[in-house]
Amino acid sequence: MNKVNIKEFKVEKTVKLANLETNRNLQASEKVLKKELKVIRRELGEFQDTLYAHGKYSVLICLQGMDTAGKDSLIREVFKDFNVRGVVVHSFKVPTELELKHDYLWRHYIALPAKGKFGVFNRTHYENVLVTRVHPEYIMGEHIPGIHKVADIDQNFWNKRFDQINNFEKHIAQNGTLVFKFFLNLSKEEQKNRLLRRLALKSKNWKFSPGDLKERKLWDSYQLCYEEAINKTSKSHAPWFVIPADNKKAARVIVASILLQELKKYKDIVEPELTEKIKANLGTYKSELENEK
Repeated sequence: MNKVNIKEFKVEKTVKLANLETNRNLQASEKVLKKELKVIRRELGEFQDTLYAHGKYSVLICLQGMDTAGKDSLIREVFKDFNVRGVVVHSFKVPTELELKHDYLWRHYIALPAKGKFGVFNRTHYENVLVTRVHPEYIMGEHIPGIHKVADIDQNFWNKRFDQINNFEKHIAQNGTLVFKFFLNLSKEEQKNRLLRRLALKSKNWKFSPGDLKERKLWDSYQLCYEEAINKTSKSHAPWFVIPADNKKAARVIVASILLQELKKYKDIVEPELTEKIKANLGTYKSELENEK
């Protein structure tokens, strides 16, 4: 099996999505990939225990991708060995009435992971420069001063949003949140196959919506929006990783490997030591417990 090389997936210069691969099998069988993921996620689970005990950092994992890209199953499989109290998943849907009464980042800010925990955003604050960009009429529901009609939403509007998102991520990074952003790069053909599977399998029917087909027709528009968002917001403190997503099992191993390799770089994340006073009295505490009546 090929080792995951982070540099192959990390966005450190301008990328064109059409030129990036959507399928990577890591030269491994499904059985080998499953075994490798099991090893990595166990180590990630152990790291989370240490992260919690250390109590100074949190980890935010942002997952974006077209419909059927495999976000849900990736979350299920990669974080399976975590203490359930150590990871919180948020799936952001259409904004509620309350959320629309606040700025678009508000609902994401209040969902950030506490120190010591992992937070996973399944669809993220980037929906505000993706879905709303493909469907700018949605912006009208945000009641933004100066925006009276769709024609008022120009390139300058989106550039401001990119700046706001960059500032948001820089702020949380400077305050102890380790940010990782993954775009699951799915091919249009593979999406078609997965939608057909949802229609063919009764157990998967509930996942299908006619709206999936409407959005699929806007594939090219979404790809352009993703491309610009990734290029304008991949920063050293909050990098984007473009993950080939046609092979789900390989994609999970790649994401898990990147997380583990990057998190291991934080040598200061260690379990706190007991005070000298407590260390000196460990024998006393042990005797007290052993001799209690």
